[in-house]
Order: sequence, then C-alpha cells, then structure tokens
Amino acid sequence: MDTILLDADRRIGGPYTLGAALLGHLVPIALEREPALVAAHDIEIRAAAPRLRDLVPARRRSLADDLPREQRVLVPGARRSLRIANGLAEFVAGLAHPLTMKVANLGEADHTDAELVAVLRRRLGPGLLRIEEGPSAPGAGSLPADFDRYRDEGFHHAMAESGLEELRGLAYEDDPERWQRLLQRVAASLEAVEREDEARELYDRLRRESTDPKQRATAAYATAMILVRHHDPARRDPEQALAWINEAVTITSLLPVARERAFHLGFDLNGKALVEVRRGRHDAAMALVRQAIELAETHLPDEHPIHRLVLYVNRARLLTMAGLREPALADYTRAIEADPGYPDHYLDRGNLLYELNRHEEALADYESVMRLSPPFPEAYYNRSELRYTAGDLDGARADLDHTLELDPEFAPAYVNRCGLHVAAGDYALARRDVERGLALAPGEPHLLCVLGQVELAEERFPESRAAFDRALELDPELVAAWAGRAELAFERGDHEAALSDLTRALKLEETAELLYNRSLAYRAAGLTGQARQDLVRAAELAPEDGDIRRTLSDI
Repeated sequence: MDTILLDADRRIGGPYTLGAALLGHLVPIALEREPALVAAHDIEIRAAAPRLRDLVPARRRSLADDLPREQRVLVPGARRSLRIANGLAEFVAGLAHPLTMKVANLGEADHTDAELVAVLRRRLGPGLLRIEEGPSAPGAGSLPADFDRYRDEGFHHAMAESGLEELRGLAYEDDPERWQRLLQRVAASLEAVEREDEARELYDRLRRESTDPKQRATAAYATAMILVRHHDPARRDPEQALAWINEAVTITSLLPVARERAFHLGFDLNGKALVEVRRGRHDAAMALVRQAIELAETHLPDEHPIHRLVLYVNRARLLTMAGLREPALADYTRAIEADPGYPDHYLDRGNLLYELNRHEEALADYESVMRLSPPFPEAYYNRSELRYTAGDLDGARADLDHTLELDPEFAPAYVNRCGLHVAAGDYALARRDVERGLALAPGEPHLLCVLGQVELAEERFPESRAAFDRALELDPELVAAWAGRAELAFERGDHEAALSDLTRALKLEETAELLYNRSLAYRAAGLTGQARQDLVRAAELAPEDGDIRRTLSDI
C-alpha cells in the first residue's frame, strides 16, 4: 500500500487543496492503467484539480463552456460539491490502488476537502484508502482569491470566506465595478450556504455606497430573492419581496439601451414571477415570464442563450402547475435541445414524463442525468420510483440504497425505503430508517405514518396510535395514515373507529384495497349489506383480484 503525505490547509490552494494533491498522485497512474476511468470522471477531476486539465480533456460539456462569463447566468448550487466528492470517491474506488494518506492540517481544510474526506471515509474501506490525520501547523498567509473559479464551480464557502476577507481591504471608491462585482458574488454565496442575514447586510452596504442604477437594481432583486427563498420558511415574506422586486423592475425598465434593458428587465420580471407564485398568483407569474421571454426573443436573439433557457424552464414549471403538461413538455424539450449537456433539465422533464405515465421516456431522462453529471442523488431516487411503479422492488431498493450512499441526508429516500421495509416485513430496518429520516425531518408525516405501521406490527398500540395521530395532524389528507389507524382500530376490536377512518380515507382516494378492508370491518360489525356493496365496487375497480372475488362469493 502506497503512503503519501498531503497538506489540506486551504491557504495553499483554496477549494480541493487536498483533493487536487490526491488526484495529482492518482490521475497519472489511472491514465496508464485505466484511461477510460479518467474520462468517465472528467468533470470531477477538472473541477477539483485545474492543473490537470491539460491531461484530462472535457468530455462532458454544456452550453456555458463556450460562453463569456457574463452570460453564464446559472451558478452551481451548494450541493454540487457533494456530487463532485462522490464522483471522486468512485474514481478512487474504480482505480483500486490501495493508498494511505497522512493528512496535515485537516482542521484547516476548505469545506470541499472536509466534505471529500467524509465521503471517502464513508464509501471506501480502509483496505483501499486509509486516511490518517497528521499534525496541524497552518500557514499564516491570506486565502487564495480565485473568484472566477469559485463562482464558476459553485465553491460558495470559499467565495464567502475569501471574498469577505478581500472586501475588508477594498473600498468602493477604489474600484467601483470590481467592488460591486465581488460584493454581489460574495452575497450570493452567503445566501447559497444559508447565511442570508450576512448577504442582506452586504446588499444594504451596496445601497449605501452606490447610486449606479444597474447595481441598485441587482441589490433590490437579490434582496427580494432572499425574502422568498430563505432556507427557513418562517423567515420568508413574499409581500416585502414584492416591494423590493418592484424597485428592481422600475429601475431596469428605464435603462436606455434596448439590449441591456431586455436582459436586466427580463431577469427581474422572472424574479417577480417567483414572488407572485409565492403569493399564490400563478396567472400573474405566467404573464411576467411570457413578457420576459418576448423581451429576450426580440432583443437578444444572438446572446444570453442560457437566460432564455431559464425562462423556458420556468414557463414549463408554471404550465405544469396549471395542468398544461404538453406545452410544459415542449418547453423542457426546447431547453434540452438547446443545451443537451446540462443535466438538470432532464431531471425536470423526466418528472413530467413520469406524471404523464410515459415511463420509458422518463427513465431515459433520469439515466441521461446519470450519464451527464457527477453522481446525482435525485436521479437515482426518481428512478427508484419508476422501478417501484413497474413492480421492480429489488431495483427500487437498490436505487434508494445508492441515493442514501450518495447523500445520507436525503430525507425522502428514507420515506420510500422504510415503506419497502414494511412491505417486506423488515420492521427493524424500517424503524432504523424512520428514526434516521425523522432526525432530518421531524415533521415528515409519511415517516410518522410508517412509524405507526412499525409500532402496530410490534404490538405497541399506544405508540402506534400516537404516530398516526401526529401524522394526520400534519397532513389530514394522508390516506395511508387513515388506513393505518383504521387497521390499528380493527386489530383492537374497535370496528366503529375502523369504519370511520376507512370512510375518511375513501373520501380522499377510492381504491379496491380500501374498499376491501372496509368490507371486512363492516362484516365484523355485522353489517353484511354494506360489506357486499363495498366488495362489488372493489371488484369493479380490480376485476382480477382473486381475494375480492372469493370474499364476494362468500357473502
């Protein structure tokens, strides 16, 4: 087993200081042994180790790669670094080159390296990669300030830390354009890592310093977005956001150059559409997005293509909300055809195709995401739902397992996997997933419903009732919780309560299974006529169900 000494101090190279050094050791080995493995992880390697880009050509490319930076309006989100870390872990695993890393200054690592080490430790056994923490003697120099890289790659923690350090020594009057650009980037990164109050302070500072119309419009727009997208729903305020976004629209609508006005005003109108969605005014939101599209198509036919794609995708989302799925599908397809290398739009289109019961096409889109992107937990999670619908429970379970291997904090995957455990009678595994999921999402009614099922199976009846009751407090329309509570009542001989809960469930969703269960409750209560009526209707809904036919013949 090779042993290498590495220094993780972010003052050396910023994001992926450790990752780049590790790749500098392994990529040359991989190019000799497994060049296809290097090509398969081109995005991750190039993002983490820019100095290796001459050795690792970009195989997966998107429209943004060939555009000027000012036209790359989509900045990667904070979760992208987790996808990069998982891709790097799979690269190391695929190379199968046993290695010991002795790492100095691990406590001084950038967020990206700390995340990478956590992923490597979680996904790779010590027989393949052993990580030993060495001494800590951090350097005293300033942080690297490669702000273009941080912005392009979505390295938000580094942008926030290094940018704030740079801003402390930079006055507005020294270089107004550079000051404003850096402040805007830093504030956006602070928002991305859920430090919205600090971002808001920076925008307030910009308002105090600058009278430039575009800068003030940008600050007004960004303030509105904080108010409608705050990570804490209790801190959101769509009405105050409307006041700020109107400020932005007022300013940009007065810009004298048509091309410039079309871009900035279109951007702000698109932001106002989100505000209107949060205010429940979907028609107003649709009108705003259509106005923004018209501006872009009229005045920006040969530039800002990503801006136009964002508008098409947002119109698709609004059309989907309105139940206009085919026009929405056309907008998603238009965006994908214009930028076939960008994975996120395939995920959105796949979800819509799934709703349209076009499952083979949805599967192709989810697998396009897997092919185009570093490991993307949502794609595997969505494919698990497709496989479950098709009756492939083993495949669904495998995809859920992989989703949680990629991201142990992906709460919806616990919801679905614990449901599979319950269906298989694996109540201990179901309880473990419920507890993990509730630690992440304490108010998740579906998890509480499964907890009720687990407690019922283990004959902990008061605990089961409490879990079902809590689930229904949070979501009174959760059919599974009504059905579960009815099963609990039936098991305890309370047929009247079972009938009441099953009737509530059937008002929400009429299914053969619920009708069959209510027929059993009716029979137990001596109400044979009502039981027969339910069985007749259940047979209409599920004519191939043998249990329903046999029970009906006995009445």
